[in-house]
Amino acid sequence: MTVETFATTIIGYGALLLIFLLGVGLLVVFYIYIIDITQKTHAIRRNYPVIGRFRYFFEHLGEFFRQYFFAMDREEMPFNRAERSWVYRAAKNIDNTVAFGSTRNLSATGSVLFLNCPFPTLEQDSTQATEVIIGALTARHPYKTRKFFHISGMSYGAISKPAVLALSHGAKAAGIWVNTGEGGLSPYHLQGGCDIVFQIGTAKYGVRDENGHLDPEKLKKLAEKPQVKMFEIKLSQGAKPGKGGILPGNKVTAEIAEIRGIHIGQDSISPNRHPDLNSTQNVLDLVKTVRTITGKPVGFKCVIGAYGWIDEMCQLIHQLGPEYMPDFITIDSADGGTGAAPLSLMDYVGLPIKESLPLVADKLNHYGLKEHIKIITSGKLITPSGVAWALATGADFVTSARGFMFALGCIQALQCNKNSCPTGITTHKAELQKGLDPNLKAIRVKNYAQNMTYEVGVLAHSCGVPEPRRLKRFHAHVISENGQSKSLEALHPTVKTDEQYVVFFKSKG
Repeated sequence: MTVETFATTIIGYGALLLIFLLGVGLLVVFYIYIIDITQKTHAIRRNYPVIGRFRYFFEHLGEFFRQYFFAMDREEMPFNRAERSWVYRAAKNIDNTVAFGSTRNLSATGSVLFLNCPFPTLEQDSTQATEVIIGALTARHPYKTRKFFHISGMSYGAISKPAVLALSHGAKAAGIWVNTGEGGLSPYHLQGGCDIVFQIGTAKYGVRDENGHLDPEKLKKLAEKPQVKMFEIKLSQGAKPGKGGILPGNKVTAEIAEIRGIHIGQDSISPNRHPDLNSTQNVLDLVKTVRTITGKPVGFKCVIGAYGWIDEMCQLIHQLGPEYMPDFITIDSADGGTGAAPLSLMDYVGLPIKESLPLVADKLNHYGLKEHIKIITSGKLITPSGVAWALATGADFVTSARGFMFALGCIQALQCNKNSCPTGITTHKAELQKGLDPNLKAIRVKNYAQNMTYEVGVLAHSCGVPEPRRLKRFHAHVISENGQSKSLEALHPTVKTDEQYVVFFKSKG
C-alpha cells in the first residue's frame, strides 16, 4: 500500500467516524429534546428544550467566573479576595506588604480603625503575650498558654485525613491547640502531638453509649490522654444555631463510623440540642459532671441569640458555687461557617460577633466572673484586624476554622457539602486528597498562626501597648452610618463589677 493510499484510507475512516459521531450526537440531542418537551417539572426546559439546560450549567460556572474575573478584591462573600490573599501569603511566609495605598473602604459603616499612639511601643520594649490559665479555680489539671490564636472545631469526617494531619502537626509546631469538632477524637488528631480541645456535640460522638447518652467510662478514658487538655460542650454552632451537625452519608466511611459510633454510609445528623439539657441549670450540671470525671477545664460553645439566660447562669453560679462554673465560654458568630447548613439558619439566625462578644464580656464583668470564665470567640476572624478587635473587646482567645482551611489551600469553591472539594480538604475521595500534602501544609498552618501572632502584635505596638492582650476598647473606633468614627468604648462602655457579686463570689471560692 502506497503512502497516498494509506492516507486516503485514514481520511475515509476519519470521515466515517465523524459522521458516526455526528449521528450519535444528533440522536442524543433528539433524546434530550423528547425528555425536555415531555417533562413537567422544569418550565424552562419544557419551553426551551435542550438549550434550556445550559442555564443550569452557566449558573454553576457563574460562581467561578465571579470569583476569578468579575468580583473586586473587597466584594466577595463570605471572604473576599483581599482577606484570602493575606492568609495565603501568611501561610506561605512570603512578603505581605502592599503598595500605593489601601483598597479598603475606610468609611464603610461598621469598619474598625485602631488609634495609633504618638509614641508606639519600640520593638525592644515589646513583651510576650500574657499567660492565661483556664480552670485555675476549678480544675484538677488547669490549662496554661500564652497563645491567643488557635484552631477552631473541624470534625474528622467534615474534613479529610490529610487535612487533620496537617492541622495537628502544624498546631504542634506553632504551640496552639486544635479543637476536634463534634466528630470525636481520631488518631490523626493525636499524631501531630498538639494540644487538643475535645468537643462534646449534641450526639456525643466519641463519648456516647449505644443509646446516644454520655458514657462516663469513655469520657474518663479519653481524659487520660495527656494531649486532651480541655472539654467543650457544644450547645450551638454559628452557621446553624438550632440545628445539629450534618455529615452526608457519602462521607461516613467505616473509620469515621467507628470513631463516632454510627452506621457506615448513613447521614450523620446530630440532634438540634442535647436531649438531656433543657435548662441553664442542666448546662451547669453537665459542666460539673464532665469536670468531675475528667479533672480538666470544661466550657461550652454557643451562638448568642436570646441572652436573658446568661444573667440566669451567672446568678446560678453565685448561688451554687464555683464547682458549677464553666471555665470558658466559646462564642460563635452568626456569620460562622460550616460544611452544610440550611440557608434560613445561615442567613437569619443569631447575633454576629460584633454584638455578642461585648454583650457577654460585659455580663461576666457585671457578675464578677470575667476573671474566672475565659472568653473564646470565633466567626470570620481570619485577619489581624479582626483578631485584634476581639482581644480589645474582651476575648481571651480567638479561634478560626476557615482561616486555617485557607492556610491548607482552600479556594472557597463552596463544595464542602458535596464530597468534591478540589483541594482535598473536605473530601474523602483519594484522587482529590492526593493533592494535599500534610507535611507541606503543616508548615503553612504553623506559618499562618505565627504570622497572625506577629501582625496582631504590630497593631498592638502601633497603639502603644507592649503585647496584644493589653488592647482595650478605647484603642479602636468604629465607623458609624454618617461616615464618622466613634470609640468602641463609647459604643460598648466597659461594665464594672457589681460589688455584691465580688464579695459573694469570693466567699463561695
